[in-house]
Amino acid sequence: MGELLNPKHGLVQLAHAINWSVFEEQFEPLYAQMGRPGLPTRLLVGLHYLKHLYDISDETVMHEFVENPYWQYFCGLEYFSHELPCHPTSLVKWRKRVGPDGVERMLQATLEAARRSNALKPKEIERVNVDTTVQGKAIGTH
Repeated sequence: MGELLNPKHGLVQLAHAINWSVFEEQFEPLYAQMGRPGLPTRLLVGLHYLKHLYDISDETVMHEFVENPYWQYFCGLEYFSHELPCHPTSLVKWRKRVGPDGVERMLQATLEAARRSNALKPKEIERVNVDTTVQGKAIGTH
């Protein structure tokens, strides 16, 4: 699939800039003796990066993935697929398994690679959106 894509596209460049084996080494121990083999680490890391980059839900990242060859290439697919790579709940389960620290390290590494490859400009991350939907709200009842 790579030969059909624009090599100057940001996600193609970023896919080459990221050291994907770091994630495999980091998350492999979490799967060593737990159930069936997990989904490919690159797929899950890539889907989470895209989810955060575009500020979209698990379901949306899955549906966009099916329609976008650049997203599929970024996530390590060799051939274009017309099917969901996994069920959206797989993303939730993976986040629980790697924990908040794992997700944070993954995002930090991908952002650093994006900056190194000039796929991400400093101006693009000046503003940070924080999701507080799982935090308790300080609502007074006066």
